[in-house]
Amino acid sequence: MRIASTDAAADMTEGMAMPDDADAEPAAPATDDEVAWFTDAVREYSTPLVRYFARRGPRQDAEDLAAEVFATAWRRRADVPREAVLPWLYRTAGFTLANHRRKQVDLPVEDVPERGAVRVAEDPELSALFDDEVRGALASVGERDRRILLLHAWEGLDGEELATVLGISRSGADAALSRARKRLRDAWGERLSF
Repeated sequence: MRIASTDAAADMTEGMAMPDDADAEPAAPATDDEVAWFTDAVREYSTPLVRYFARRGPRQDAEDLAAEVFATAWRRRADVPREAVLPWLYRTAGFTLANHRRKQVDLPVEDVPERGAVRVAEDPELSALFDDEVRGALASVGERDRRILLLHAWEGLDGEELATVLGISRSGADAALSRARKRLRDAWGERLSF
């Protein structure tokens, strides 16, 4: 995100009371602890949030969407669990992305995954085919399974963090991840053509 320095985040929030909407009562002015917490959260989690959005939507909107999540975190700072900030941010990011997609007229369903160092036999043609097969298998598993798989694979979430993002119990998240993996394996097996 384009936050030039820690001081910029502190300046941005100093003395601000940001209500959830125009009709809401103004929040109490920010305390020094809240400003320090928010500044640390922006510094620590801005890159993962920008990556989250870049992988799932138009890359040119990733920073703006991440900023929107941080604005929500600031407005709802009393509701953000200090022991699970990143999962809370990812959950909010999911809602933010859904709202953003509803605003778009023509949004592609598939996103290009990050390019890794290891490619299929270092052959560009084969790599492109492989990437298409992976995208096709992911597209065939359904939105919820795809979301769970991407949160696990791209964002590195599992256990309690995944449960928090999904709004379910830890055992429910483990079961959902297991089912999503099985569906992806089945879809992959059906699609594998080379």
